[in-house]
Amino acid sequence: MGLVGWYGTRDDEESRATLLMALDQGVNHFDTAASYQVGENERFVGSVLRPHRSRVFLASKCGLSRGPGGAAMADNRPETIRQSLDESLTRLGFETIDLFYLHRIDRTVPIEESVGALADLVRAGKIRHIGLSECSVTTLRRAAAVHPVAAVQSEYSMWSREPEQAMLTVCRELGTTFVAYSPLGRGFLAGNFRRLVELPINDNRRNQPRFQDANAEQNGRLVDLVHAIGAEHAASAAQVAIAWVLSRAPNVVAIPGMKTRKHLLDNLAGGRLQLAAEQLQRIDALLAESPVAGERHPAAMMQIIDRD
Repeated sequence: MGLVGWYGTRDDEESRATLLMALDQGVNHFDTAASYQVGENERFVGSVLRPHRSRVFLASKCGLSRGPGGAAMADNRPETIRQSLDESLTRLGFETIDLFYLHRIDRTVPIEESVGALADLVRAGKIRHIGLSECSVTTLRRAAAVHPVAAVQSEYSMWSREPEQAMLTVCRELGTTFVAYSPLGRGFLAGNFRRLVELPINDNRRNQPRFQDANAEQNGRLVDLVHAIGAEHAASAAQVAIAWVLSRAPNVVAIPGMKTRKHLLDNLAGGRLQLAAEQLQRIDALLAESPVAGERHPAAMMQIIDRD
């Protein structure tokens, strides 16, 4: 999401080099969305990865937009899904998308209708697999009764643990992969910044509740512990954060965002790090003593999160 300017300045040369290095390092799962910079992310990612299509498992998403005044809106109507897919394919320059998600759940449209439309697109050969993003367990079960759901994507990290309440278990039951986005807490858990003033003025993270100064001070205690655990392994905080996510269940994969080759190599090393049980317990103990402060999204986005 950050490749074309969502988080601060845009550097196409470095972003392109990062994507190509990822391919060379064996990464094949890339995730974008129609709503990322109003289609510009798909255009950029498609332009870089198109010559390497056979090596790429590409995911994109539909059904999330901004309304008047910046309000977040979910639209899962079948006609919107079909139109959005065609537009995504055009921007990407691909003939098919490997994994196509409903980006947010539209509670005004029965999920059976939306998944039925996605199933038609699978049969038409335009998409290969169906995914849901930020859905509830009830929605997942209803969707899976219509067509297999290959993946559920939700925010998951050591400071966003809602999926542990039921979603991880139900995903295992249904044979659905759980895709954890923002495993680095949008860079905060990696220790990339500690205060809002350290972020570029045009950085979208300035709107995030957990990064506001009053919350960031409390949340920084977790980052201090992550750094300390990293030092015990000669590893970075980012590597610890990724290792934590991957330790939770065998059907969990992580999609950390990155826009530099330096961060790419750092993140990849997190996939090889094994945390000790005692270290995991220290993280649990700290979070019990000092819970995370602030919602994980601004209010407008929290309002359209699908919950049981």
